[in-house]
Amino acid sequence: MPRQITDEEKQYAHDCLQRARKAMKAIEDYDQKQLDRICRAVGWAAGNEETFTRISRMGVEECGLGDWEGRPLRRMKIRGVLRDALRQKSVGAIETIPEKGITKYAKPVGVIVSLIPTTNPDITPPGNAIYGIKCRNAVIFSPHPRSKKATLEMVRVMRAGVKAAGAPEDLLQCVAHPSIPLAQELMAICDLTIATGGQAMVRSAYSSGKPAYGVGPGNSTMVIDETADVEAAARNTRLSKTSDNGSGCSADGNLLVEASIYEAFLNQLQQEGGYLVSEEEKDKLKAAMWDDAGHRTYNTIARPAADIAQAAGIAVPDGTKFFIVKEKNIGREYPFSREKLSVVLAIFKYSGFENALKMVQEIYDVEGKGHSSGIFSFNDDHIDQLALAAPVSRIMVRQPQSKANAGSFSNGMPMTSSLGCGTWGGNITTENISMKHYMNVTWVSRPIPEDKPSDEELFGEFYNTRIG
Repeated sequence: MPRQITDEEKQYAHDCLQRARKAMKAIEDYDQKQLDRICRAVGWAAGNEETFTRISRMGVEECGLGDWEGRPLRRMKIRGVLRDALRQKSVGAIETIPEKGITKYAKPVGVIVSLIPTTNPDITPPGNAIYGIKCRNAVIFSPHPRSKKATLEMVRVMRAGVKAAGAPEDLLQCVAHPSIPLAQELMAICDLTIATGGQAMVRSAYSSGKPAYGVGPGNSTMVIDETADVEAAARNTRLSKTSDNGSGCSADGNLLVEASIYEAFLNQLQQEGGYLVSEEEKDKLKAAMWDDAGHRTYNTIARPAADIAQAAGIAVPDGTKFFIVKEKNIGREYPFSREKLSVVLAIFKYSGFENALKMVQEIYDVEGKGHSSGIFSFNDDHIDQLALAAPVSRIMVRQPQSKANAGSFSNGMPMTSSLGCGTWGGNITTENISMKHYMNVTWVSRPIPEDKPSDEELFGEFYNTRIG
């Protein structure tokens, strides 16, 4: 049983809320230009190369998860969020549909609680801050205890950005001593929660009694058909699988490869730094990655390949970047078909695209339903079939999944660090959580010429027939 909230924590939460509401009051009449100016200041404070590199590496050192060298590259996400925010309106009339007589007006949602996961103290706060302020909200960040120092530092520099733009710093606040009871109190008294992280966190947000946007677990499954460019597909797989040591739920987890190119693709993955484990090594890897109850072991999550090899007692060549596990079976009793949160992926062989679709559905019945899938194909019919069959919210075509589905500069997905998974994943939306989700919208309706179809048009062949 979690402990009860203390009187001091409860008072702290309410003090944060009052400061946030006061800061929101101060900017309620800001025009678009003023809000955009604050967003630019926050984006630069958080996303300049020197600061972001320092804080992202601080986060890796603090929690022990992720890639110390590669994580600083994620600062491009801040630029993408800022790009998307600056191109949209968030004040006054934001959309007019003359033929419908509709005008839409943007309003703030209020004070937002942003729950920060262990692995994202550097990128999630700036994204939520930019979208939040753009829509005239205040944001209170609740860090994960394992990465609270990095989160606090990121919010500190963002507050400096708010101040530099002449706005009240309390538009952004961060809990200094996080706890589950304190986070629950904040979610219960604020207006909206953005929950990015594990399922326990998301479930807590949904049970707070206030609106919440959450995310679902991943288990990204990629189909590589006979039309794929083998070299490009293997390169993109490596880029996705090794990003931040596979810590993201979007990293490639399972590869379904058409039989005619299976061996060539397997060889190319090894050229990209993949290590193909033997059957004996597969058993060792399984024992190292899952405990007897089937839970993932912390010391193999988001770790370099060398660390996982050591934990499993496997000798791998220098330069090994990820592990390739041959798999034929799908089910909860076969953990390599589940989410792995590491630089380990499973590879399956299929013959006939209808069988690939069946395998996709079976894998998502095990884990990851609602999140993401992908396909390396130049066959539009195959792409359409996967889109119709896969129970996921987003499908990336010929792209490195973990670098694409949350938005990139070479696709049209909204930039974010929070991915809705729809009712499949227990979420309210299938969309990338982006600026539209940080605002309330008032619809104003003016009269239009009557748009009333005849009964014959509406009921078609059933009009004037006797049924029942």
